[in-house]
Amino acid sequence: MPHATPLIATLVAGICLAFLAGLVAHRFRLPPIAGYLLAGVVIGPFTPGFVANQNLANELAEIGVILLMFGVGLHFSLKDLLSVRAIAIPGAIGQIAVATVFGLLLALAMGWSAGSGFVFGLSLSVASTVVLLRALQERRLVETERGRIAVGWLIVEDLVMVLTLVLLPPLAGVLGGTAQTADVDPDLTRALGIGAVWTAVGVTALKVSAFIALMLVVGRKVIPMILHYVAHTGSRELFRLSVLAIALGVAYGSAKLFGVSFALGAFFAGMVLAESQLSQQAARETLPLRDAFAVLFFVSVGMLFNPVNLIERPLAILATFVTIVFIKSAAAYLIVKAFGYPRTIALAIAASLAQIGEFSFILVVLGVGLDLLPAVAQDLIVAGALFSILVNPLLFMAVDHYGAKLDAAAAQEPDGSADAAPQPEEPAEDMPEPTALTDHAIVVGYGRVGRRVVERLHAAGLPVLVIEERAGVAEALRESGIEAIGEPAGGRGVLAQANIAGARWFVTAIPDAFAAGTLIEQARSANGAIRIVARATSQAEADHLRQFGANHIVIAKEEVAAAMADRLLSGEARPVPSSDSAQGELDLPAPSPV
Repeated sequence: MPHATPLIATLVAGICLAFLAGLVAHRFRLPPIAGYLLAGVVIGPFTPGFVANQNLANELAEIGVILLMFGVGLHFSLKDLLSVRAIAIPGAIGQIAVATVFGLLLALAMGWSAGSGFVFGLSLSVASTVVLLRALQERRLVETERGRIAVGWLIVEDLVMVLTLVLLPPLAGVLGGTAQTADVDPDLTRALGIGAVWTAVGVTALKVSAFIALMLVVGRKVIPMILHYVAHTGSRELFRLSVLAIALGVAYGSAKLFGVSFALGAFFAGMVLAESQLSQQAARETLPLRDAFAVLFFVSVGMLFNPVNLIERPLAILATFVTIVFIKSAAAYLIVKAFGYPRTIALAIAASLAQIGEFSFILVVLGVGLDLLPAVAQDLIVAGALFSILVNPLLFMAVDHYGAKLDAAAAQEPDGSADAAPQPEEPAEDMPEPTALTDHAIVVGYGRVGRRVVERLHAAGLPVLVIEERAGVAEALRESGIEAIGEPAGGRGVLAQANIAGARWFVTAIPDAFAAGTLIEQARSANGAIRIVARATSQAEADHLRQFGANHIVIAKEEVAAAMADRLLSGEARPVPSSDSAQGELDLPAPSPV
């Protein structure tokens, strides 16, 4: 008996075609995003053959946005957010204003009204959460100065768009469309003696403030407490489920109760959880789902694109694309430079924002529904989004290449005046001096495995330096007498700070083989003679790490089996040391769960 399964069909078609198209894109040395977008076009309503459910695809993509922002929040803190407010707030507002003006001029050139141009410009002004965060995460930039600025900028844009979506219906009549009643109590408006628009602004501001206060006051205690309670049950399944429940539950609740976006709610949920020692484990548990649903976002964008528009409106699409990729990014670059930041940071921010996405779609659909925008505006926004997303990885590659040249040129300047960093409230990307250690071991990751490696090396009297992205753990290590760097190992200048060129050993104790492979490649290129020891969970991972230059790879299952067999054959019956006795004389901080 046949059953209607649109959800399953959409998931299967989206993921399978994205996988195949992504492989083809990789084969031709194109960004995988190109394949994902092409997969969306293939299963979209404008091409022959199977047509996936577009509404379901959009909702599945929203889950990817929630998990992405939750993951970013796990690596963020309130201090990080406040440290970039001086540039993120005026920068985001200024860039939105510039993009809106150019969008208005483009709309007027196409014969649209000023009100239509205003809404069209706003749709061009806001960057895609998914595209920006994936680019930052792939380059391990989230926790750098440029990454913090980009995320802070994104948060401000998010808040501006939330306010825009609330205000647009009551203002539609003024802008030339069909006005709708604001989502506030008319009695409240009359009682306050002010207009519906200002009442909507006030109510929205109160809701957002209430949500933020609730998360910072109550959430900072309740959410970590829940996670720690679940962790003590010893069930990994329940722990994984609790992380997903917190991310999705807070995001949905914040949208329904406080009117903020799913993305903003998820970000604050992750940020309040970041103070917990289980934050890194929580990030790892959401990673597979985060990647899968983020891919569905690109598929859903491809489904919206009608290839016929390339023939019918080539000039309008080109002008929209230029506004998004060049005008908007140029405005961001000039604003960041005006605040005194180096060109490398300004270029990274400009590339991050040179695209549009989910909020643009929501805004243009609302504009069409309010008779503020012609139907063709949606086609232009979709085409602009698709091509800007497609070009964005290429922009980042160009920025990476040019930025490396700028760094090299700045290093050769004797007075360091080539591109001096600003002196705002928080110093921007100051590069610490490299460690004085030589012939030392660099251990990446201070989980259960990394901790024991560090203990053995330290007990043997060998110089050791730990790279651990949890700043609090790194500080505790330094207090115990072990040099440590509290930043991601892949961050700019971190390996140089660890004196990778003068090290004798490099140990990757992290469980992520893909991340370890990148680090091993960087270490090998910086020091051809260094001995590299890596951790793997399978032979496939071991082969992957060996390709990047690892000398010795420890496969967990094989080592455990060998140790058990040796004990049996030798007849030894030594007791396994407890966690307290294994600590030895060092008072070292507790490791993460992996």
